Amino acid sequence: MRRFLLSCTTAVVLVIATVTLSAATKVSDTLRIYFIDVEGGKSALVVSPSGESLLIDAGFASTGWFNSMPGDPAKARDAQRILLAAHEAGLKQIDHMLVSHWHADHFGGVMELAQLIPIKEYIDHSAPDSAAEVRVPGTLALYADYLALRSKAGHRAAKAGDHFAFKDGVAVDIVASDGIGITKPLSGVGAKNAACTSGGVPAQEVTENPNSTAFRLEFGAFGYLDVGDLTGAPLYALTCPVNLIGVVDVYNIAHHGGADGSDPSLFAAVKPRAAVFSNAGRKGAEAATLNTLRQLGIAGWQLHLSTRRDVENMPDAQIANMDTTTSAWLKLSANRDGSFSITNGRTGQVTSYPKR
Repeated sequence: MRRFLLSCTTAVVLVIATVTLSAATKVSDTLRIYFIDVEGGKSALVVSPSGESLLIDAGFASTGWFNSMPGDPAKARDAQRILLAAHEAGLKQIDHMLVSHWHADHFGGVMELAQLIPIKEYIDHSAPDSAAEVRVPGTLALYADYLALRSKAGHRAAKAGDHFAFKDGVAVDIVASDGIGITKPLSGVGAKNAACTSGGVPAQEVTENPNSTAFRLEFGAFGYLDVGDLTGAPLYALTCPVNLIGVVDVYNIAHHGGADGSDPSLFAAVKPRAAVFSNAGRKGAEAATLNTLRQLGIAGWQLHLSTRRDVENMPDAQIANMDTTTSAWLKLSANRDGSFSITNGRTGQVTSYPKR
């Protein structure tokens, strides 16, 4: 009887160990992207299966205005929200901090965030010029603070055509930076784009947005495109007249979903199954972009309900925050076979997308 009990106990332990190992293996083979609510700024946290992290932008400084300067990190709205996502992801540091361009709603929060969690490496493009300061006073002061911080860590200048990979197979291709885009197709792509008929939508802001660093990320069969606020000719040239970047599953829409990021030719080329708006109630997620998504059958995911009168929002289930009283994120979980899911942090609802 004792031998029988020992055998049963051993069998149960083995079963539990196998189930636990299987669950751990499943979790460890998932790419996660947190789209963080920074109230119309931009911040997205990519976490590879092994826990290597890439943070794209860090929202505003302090209380969240374009003229806000870094202050007490304990009171910094956006830095604290990013820290919460990092802790939820189990991170103790940010491995790579990519600053897409020098606007306060994208890099203002970096200085406070660095006081809350270590940042190992900074990725960015060349310095803002005097025109950026004229358009947004305070830009150069913020940049000076950033340079002082960056000097204490690793640094990589982003250039179109650069490629780097995480140790678990996550690959990143820089497709545009500093106003210059790739001129040759990424591997395996390069089809002509029949939707290129408009000549592109002019950039709404011409000093920094067209300089944004843009990248395509691959994880097995899953593809993700993030272009910051890239707009105007550099964005148009990525898919017209030839699609240089290929098809992706998820697209973080240019310029918060503004009209200058809504050219249908790009959506027709990259064919995302889901598109994310880093918007606020009165910023981004404009009617032209939402209408394009509906026409092409692309699921739009909004960080905020738009309160613009001319906007027909996506269904409530695809909106993380209905007003400014909450700060829920959208969480994407992707598998190597190209399947993925998006979790609405406000409701906990999970929407799944099968592999293509």
